[in-house]
Amino acid sequence: MGLFSKDIKTMEDMFVHGLQDIYYAEHQITKALPQMIEQATNRDLAAGLRAHLDETEKQIGRLEQVFKKLGKEPSATDCPAIDGIIKEAKETASEIDDKAVLDAAIVANSQAVEHYEIARYGTLIAWAEELGHEDVVRLLTTNLNEEKAANTKLNTIALRKGVNKKAVA
Repeated sequence: MGLFSKDIKTMEDMFVHGLQDIYYAEHQITKALPQMIEQATNRDLAAGLRAHLDETEKQIGRLEQVFKKLGKEPSATDCPAIDGIIKEAKETASEIDDKAVLDAAIVANSQAVEHYEIARYGTLIAWAEELGHEDVVRLLTTNLNEEKAANTKLNTIALRKGVNKKAVA
């Protein structure tokens, strides 16, 4: 199957497909984060990833609420993009022996995930507004705001908490 199924004929279909995509992505992220937490040696990084794992589980719950409000069963569709980002993160991590460099790689790979999620949620919010699904905009916006905050925390860990500096030393 290609990126888009032949069942997508309307914007509403596209919106639901986008929800299924991010629902799948969030589930894959909950599977990938524990390994990243285990690999992280920087305390702030490990703590931030643990906190985001909890947030991600809440985001899945919000997505389930969105499906319910739309009268749909929560379901996922394969997301080759998130699968690729996670695969690349695992491959990169397996090639790095220096723990300080690994922490920097974990930050970078985590930010790639966050940027993907930010793009998806932003689009879903715009589509929800256009389609008149005002009742789900708040739920999607909460998820978007958490993803943006996670990205900001990762920037702080990399730049102000010394992860990048330590990796270069």
